[in-house]
Amino acid sequence: MRKIDDILNAAIEIRASDVHITVGRPPVFRIHGSLSDRNQSILTVDEVWTLIQEILGGQPHHMERLKTNGQVDFSYSIGGTGRFRVNAYQQRGAYAMAIRLIPHIIPSMEELGLPPVVAQLARKENGLVLITGPTGSGKSTTLASMIELINNERSCHVITLEDPIEYLFRHRRAMVNQREIGSDSISFGQALRSALRQDPDVLMVGEMRDLETISTAITAAETGHLVLASLHSSSAAQTVDRIVDVFPPHQQRQISTQLASTLQGVVSQQLIPHKDGRGRVLAVEIMVANGAVRNLIREGKTHQLDLPIQTGNQLGMLSMDRSLKSLYQKGLIALEEVEKRAKQLEEVFR
Repeated sequence: MRKIDDILNAAIEIRASDVHITVGRPPVFRIHGSLSDRNQSILTVDEVWTLIQEILGGQPHHMERLKTNGQVDFSYSIGGTGRFRVNAYQQRGAYAMAIRLIPHIIPSMEELGLPPVVAQLARKENGLVLITGPTGSGKSTTLASMIELINNERSCHVITLEDPIEYLFRHRRAMVNQREIGSDSISFGQALRSALRQDPDVLMVGEMRDLETISTAITAAETGHLVLASLHSSSAAQTVDRIVDVFPPHQQRQISTQLASTLQGVVSQQLIPHKDGRGRVLAVEIMVANGAVRNLIREGKTHQLDLPIQTGNQLGMLSMDRSLKSLYQKGLIALEEVEKRAKQLEEVFR
């Protein structure tokens, strides 16, 4: 009988980013963006249930949520080896798990390949900084690197709100308190409202999912806090639209005005397979909120945001096409990856 720790240790050894456990397939590993089952035997219903019981051992409240709600998010650790973010869920009357590997050591921005302007955004005293991208694009790791920079440089109080807690921070110059949604608080919205009464300087919101969370995050940014948050969107312009569209039509003008005054920057990112198969590399679009950007957001002209991004080199702005071009010219990504992801291919090769 396979043990969950054996499967996860194997994932660490082969440098997988994710593990999928489901009935009728072997354990499946995501390696450099592609799935592989490593030619193992398939898992039965009983085996999957046993693996879920192993990973949920000692956490009856999570088991109850899984049975009641059909899914549950939580973190898991193997002492001295690794930490994992787990989503267990029901499918076709059985159970399955998606498990994300979390490195022990928080990588620096330089190691991640983030431009220096991202560190400048992390050093802001207040306002809203958004890290966006699709699932699996490294948003949590970028947020962690920004929090660790603050932790090392600034004497302040940082509160993180996560579902579940991924990277663990030690108190350094900053005091970092981490709250897990589901065990330390009921929801992001409730946790964020409570955080405003906990004397924070910096708030990190693992994901802005709903109107309440987004509204409270904007209010926190307006009242002198630095708010770092992630959002599922593919570009800076789409990020602004996603936030505004969450609100009822009669509030959208007001939210656009608030967002224009509080937003400090948006970092939209993708992880792209390395040309030689040795992992993945980071491509980023960066929008810094200067006067032109703020005016376009305030006036609802988000479709024009690409222009200040293209002309804002001196402020550290970077278009996704320019980022892809740089990675291609350095020999890090293949031409077909550029062709799949570029907004305007003729601009990349001009």
